[in-house]
Amino acid sequence: MRSYYPLGIKQIPIFMNPDATDLREMQFHRKMAVDFFNETWKQLDKTHRTLEDDTRMIHTAHASRLHWEIVGSAENLAVGEWLVSRVHSILQQPDSALFHAWRSLDVAEQNNLSLFHLACSHEAIARALSISHQESAVEHIAMARKIALDIVDPEEKTILNEDLSSLEAFRASEP
Repeated sequence: MRSYYPLGIKQIPIFMNPDATDLREMQFHRKMAVDFFNETWKQLDKTHRTLEDDTRMIHTAHASRLHWEIVGSAENLAVGEWLVSRVHSILQQPDSALFHAWRSLDVAEQNNLSLFHLACSHEAIARALSISHQESAVEHIAMARKIALDIVDPEEKTILNEDLSSLEAFRASEP
């Protein structure tokens, strides 16, 4: 059990719904997970969001993650936790952002996911920490950069480096 969860929140077990065996039900959950994921990115990409947009973005990220819990893989769960963390980070909600970033890392480590997923989890932790614990964020940026050295896929390397660069640029612009 990690001791750094905010407010004493405990680790959530990962499970797939054993009752989701009906093909139509599984297809429904998969479609909803993808649709909510894409809707979350549409909200993230907006240059100007309203309070309603922000609220919708939180709900769509969580909804995507929930549907992946029913029919997805460990990879889907790690990415879902990463996305929820990203949303909360963008909205300057450090406790929720950090909770979901650590969940992403837990899922990646417990399921031996790729280096890309491990590095992205560290990027999420760094982004969440950058809201209120700048010094701690640096450690996770360094860890993500170190892991990135061994990532072979050029697209994955580019995605990670762009996310890390945007985080470092944000940190540099802080007073």
